[in-house]
Amino acid sequence: MPEHSISVIDPLSPAIQRAKLMLFSPFDLGKWFVIGFCAWLAQLGQGGFNFNVGFPSPGSQGSAWSRGDIQQFLHNEMPVIILVGLIALVVGIAIMLVVLWLSSRGRFMFLHCVALNRAEVKAPWHTYRRQGNSLFCFRLVVGLVFFFAALLLGGIIALSVGLFCAAGFHLNAAAIAAIILGGLILLCGVIACLLILKFTQDFVVPIMYLHGCRCVDGWREFGSLLKSNKGAFALYILFQVVIGMALGALVFVLVLSSCCCCGLGIVFLIPYIGTVALLPMFVFVRSYSVYYFCQFGLRYDVFEPQVELTG
Repeated sequence: MPEHSISVIDPLSPAIQRAKLMLFSPFDLGKWFVIGFCAWLAQLGQGGFNFNVGFPSPGSQGSAWSRGDIQQFLHNEMPVIILVGLIALVVGIAIMLVVLWLSSRGRFMFLHCVALNRAEVKAPWHTYRRQGNSLFCFRLVVGLVFFFAALLLGGIIALSVGLFCAAGFHLNAAAIAAIILGGLILLCGVIACLLILKFTQDFVVPIMYLHGCRCVDGWREFGSLLKSNKGAFALYILFQVVIGMALGALVFVLVLSSCCCCGLGIVFLIPYIGTVALLPMFVFVRSYSVYYFCQFGLRYDVFEPQVELTG
C-alpha cells in the first residue's frame, strides 16, 4: 500500500469509539476489572519503584560513624555483605524474568480483549502461550544484547578516561570529543532498542496474534513492511510522541484534580487499581496502534468483521 494512503489521524476516531464500545456501552464494572487485569499484566515492568532507605548520618544522635568505624565494619561483615548481595542479585534477576514473562503473556491477553471486545483471562492465557513465550525470549535477548553492549561501551569510555588521567594528561578537546562520541553512540543504541521494543509491541505482536507465528517470524514479515514504508512508520513514531504528551498531560490534570477535590489521586498510584482507573486510556492506545496497522491490509486486521462500532 502506498505511504501516502496511510494516515496517523484516521485511526484516532475508531480507537476512541472502540474504548467507548468496550467500556461504556454498557458500563460494566466487572468487565473493567477483568480487562484491567490483562492491561496491568501487559504493562508490568514499564513503571518504576522508588525506594527511600534511610542510613544513619554522621550528625545523627548515636550514629556518628568515623571512617575507621566504617572500614572495620566492612572488614568484619564482608562475607555477610557478599552473601546478602548475591542473594539480592539472584532474587532481583528472578523477579525481573518473571515480570518480563508475565508481561509478554499479558500483551496477547490484552490484545485479545481489545480485538474481540471480550473480558477473558483464562482463554487467551492458554491460547497464546506459544506466542507469549516466544515474545518473552525475544525481549530477553534484546535486553541482554543492549545491556552488555552498553556495559562494554561504558567500560571502554571509563577505562580510556582513567588511563588518560593516570598518565598525567589533562582532558583536552580530543578526549572530550571521544567521550561525547561514545555518549552519542550509547544514545543511538538506546533509541534503537526502544524502537525495536515499540515496533514489537505495536505491530509484531498483532502479526503473531493473527498468524500464530514466532516473534522472529513476525519481525521478518514486519521488517519487509517497514522497509517499504519507512516514512509512514517514522511519522507514526512522531505522532506517538504527540499522543504520549497529550495523554501524560491529561493524566497529570486528572490526578491533580482528584487530589485537590476529593483526595483520591492516590488511587492512580496503586498497582492494578490505577490501571483499571485509567483503562480507557490503555484501550485507546492499544486500539490506535492496531487500527493504524489495519491500513496496511486485511492480513493485519485483528478485529472481528461483525463488530460494529456504535456510539
